[in-house]
Amino acid sequence: MPKTLHASLSHAEENAFAPPVITGTSSKEALDILFHALLDVARRHEPELEAVLHGTADISTFTPEMLARALQVQGIWFQLLSIAEQNVAMRRRRHVERTEGRSALGGSFAKVLAEASASGIPAHQIHALLKDLRIRPTITAHPTEGKRVTVLEKFRRIYLVLRELELPRWTTRERNGLMNELRDQIELVWMTGELHLEKATVEREVSWGLHFFDETLFEMLPEVVYSLEESLAQYYPDEKFEVPAFFQFGSWIGGDRDGNPYVTASVTRETLKWNALASLKRYRDGVLHLGRVLSLTERSMPVPETFRAELARALSESGDAKAIAGRNPGEAYRQYLSCILRKLEATIRRNEGGRANGPDYPSADGLINDLRTLEQGLSDAKCTSLATDLVRPVRRMVEIFRFSTVRLDLRENTTRTTKTLHALYARQNGGKAPPDLDAPEWKAWLVAELARPRTGETSFEGLPDDARETLATFALVGEMRDTLDREAFGAFVLSMTRSVPDILGAYLLAKEAGLYLDAAGTEICPLPIVPLFETIEDLRAAPAIMKELIAVPVVRRSTRWQGGVQEVMIGYSDSNKDGGFVASNWELYKAQSKLTALGKEAGVPIAFFHGRGGSVSRGGVPTQRGIDAQPPGSINGRFRTTEQGEVVSFKYANRGTAAYQMELLAASVFEHALQSERQRANQPRHEFDDALEALSGASRAAYVNLLQADGLVDYFQSASPLDEIALLNIGSRPARRFGAKSLSDLRAIPWVFAWAQNRHVVTGWYGVGSGIRSFLDVRGDPGEALLKRLFQECRLFRLILDEVEKTLLMVDLGIARDYAGLVADPEIRERIFGMIDAEYALTREMVLRITGGRELAERAPLFRDRLTGRLPTINQVGREQVELLRRFRAEADEDKREAVKSALLLSINCIAVGFGATG
Repeated sequence: MPKTLHASLSHAEENAFAPPVITGTSSKEALDILFHALLDVARRHEPELEAVLHGTADISTFTPEMLARALQVQGIWFQLLSIAEQNVAMRRRRHVERTEGRSALGGSFAKVLAEASASGIPAHQIHALLKDLRIRPTITAHPTEGKRVTVLEKFRRIYLVLRELELPRWTTRERNGLMNELRDQIELVWMTGELHLEKATVEREVSWGLHFFDETLFEMLPEVVYSLEESLAQYYPDEKFEVPAFFQFGSWIGGDRDGNPYVTASVTRETLKWNALASLKRYRDGVLHLGRVLSLTERSMPVPETFRAELARALSESGDAKAIAGRNPGEAYRQYLSCILRKLEATIRRNEGGRANGPDYPSADGLINDLRTLEQGLSDAKCTSLATDLVRPVRRMVEIFRFSTVRLDLRENTTRTTKTLHALYARQNGGKAPPDLDAPEWKAWLVAELARPRTGETSFEGLPDDARETLATFALVGEMRDTLDREAFGAFVLSMTRSVPDILGAYLLAKEAGLYLDAAGTEICPLPIVPLFETIEDLRAAPAIMKELIAVPVVRRSTRWQGGVQEVMIGYSDSNKDGGFVASNWELYKAQSKLTALGKEAGVPIAFFHGRGGSVSRGGVPTQRGIDAQPPGSINGRFRTTEQGEVVSFKYANRGTAAYQMELLAASVFEHALQSERQRANQPRHEFDDALEALSGASRAAYVNLLQADGLVDYFQSASPLDEIALLNIGSRPARRFGAKSLSDLRAIPWVFAWAQNRHVVTGWYGVGSGIRSFLDVRGDPGEALLKRLFQECRLFRLILDEVEKTLLMVDLGIARDYAGLVADPEIRERIFGMIDAEYALTREMVLRITGGRELAERAPLFRDRLTGRLPTINQVGREQVELLRRFRAEADEDKREAVKSALLLSINCIAVGFGATG
């Protein structure tokens, strides 16, 4: 193990547990406290592991069981490092706000609006943007989170105790009590274990997703809305703005059927109920709190007549007016809240499957209106501050989360939807085989069926089970929109979209399930159908497909009813897996530019749903810079993006961090929209487009050459823990869509995950060096000058090279060579590794040549520092993983194999935590 695991500690500090008070903005104090606490736990339970923490242990002598413990303690230390870093980052932001004002804080509404006001952006432009502003991060069920909910809760408590230790007010006795609690929480993590012992279920994934709402998001998202209101009032003081519930969360958990046989219509139904109950119970807590604090009596202040009339209506509707009034005599506001609480309780009972026993809320609108009435009643009684500070946050919460917490998307792939359509065709045509998918007859049948009025009730008779299941999911949408909440669903996302008939087929399935608003089923589909374009070829075909699609009358009518915007999802993961990093980013940029222009021309704006993952290979780039690099006009105030696994934990596990991350996202979208006109005037010139096209083509050719190299599949499976990753039990979904074993059907998450584990990380850089070298060979010195200018002036290209440099810093070819040693065939091993070795050297040389850097990622000092502090441990764990893989694959004895497996899985988890990303 490294000898400088915690270099900030002196020898005396290590042996005398007397942690300092956290006073500055450095992470040293926080790290000292956490290290000492972990060290103390290790001494009590596994004294041998003290040497591991000091970096002096000889792990080669450890048994598999002891090695597993060593890896676990390293994983815990990485988590504690992240907690300390989040804590320090939060203190730095507070320090900036205190000393320089909120407008100096990057990623804040105050900074964006201060600059907008100073640059003369008129108020009417702000009004227009607010009207269309819609931001929806979408939590997915992708299996990229290694931590169990129970462990997340303990790390959350560690963060809170660390924050308490910052305060100087504690006595020595109180401070010791906090230190004891910190140690207790670390000990609980130690004894609990992070790994899932069983395969995750969808129910467990739903519980994991709702954990973040219960802990942070219910409370902090309304604060983000308030931050925007406050900044608008400060920088446009003469204007009155109406700020809508512009920021909401989406989810795929329990609705993503693409390749997951465990997500059925009944599972989706239960998911919707769990989501609803999470929000309803939080509202009940909010109303109970208001009832406790709003103890205003008529003896102290008159009750406005308008509110008294509303109270009389509510009491009459409750059916128990006398008891409610008798319990709180003379306290009109408490009486009104009692009426609200009764209706909420009835709504909860209904959603739990019981009888309402009195009036309930058919939808969130009723509760919102009642809370508005309460706000107005307090304001009319000259208690405006109470209305604003106490009631409005609860009302805002209901407006944002409604009776669904999230907007649940459904997702399915075209293989399944086409199979269902074929079953419908066969039933209608006496078992006759359907036309080929690309035949004009197939499209003609779809169009004819969409135009044919429905007769009678929906029937799934005579269809195979999987077709009935697909249709039942569509039917569920209409049912739950009516009984739960009209915004319970987000959209139907169609994976593997390749043609217009693919999308029309989804419209037809919605019709067959009785989802259309009109009885004939020919006018309006209320559920947005969102095509997902994933591969590079799909992205290139997207503009032509969407041009034809939005000309279809039923699509135009449905889009108009849904808000006048057609959403399109674009995939970062598969386009990267398909063509490499540069080609993926350039094709995504081009597709958005063309689709934006198409939507403007057709009068149907196109909004983008960005399918990003946590790692850079899957679109995981810094929020603000990623949004800045989008094509001008492509966001226009509407932004959706997926949030996956460890990204959700990093962003939303703690309240301060969650508030910052949400405001950063929203303010970046706001800024991009405000600057779009200016950005259009400064779009990359033709020579820039031409350069990026050339670089994209050359880098893709090199990347594809690797993918198509003889023996790559064997190399990848042997020289990485690809198959072993599936044993982690971190998601309910299989690693492959259809069970075949080829690169083409392997999901992008394990593809990226395994390349990161074995330190090749080819998904984030391979082909870039060849692309630049080819460009310079053809264009010479003028070409080099052009690329250097491109780097300085084009946000997209600068982002690409910055992220490539950061990824190259994660590569370790020495350790990668150790993994390559697991490949049995020496010819394959040397040839494939040789390709990677040569391309790495070339990419490093070419990138630094264009950026002018002396060393990798020197423009990202925080990233360098963070990674440098982790690499010694990550490297050691990587070397141990190689040996564990060798032993695991060779071991025939099941008991010994199981012991090795535990250590192996902990090594995978430890490296992932160290890098802060899995897929």
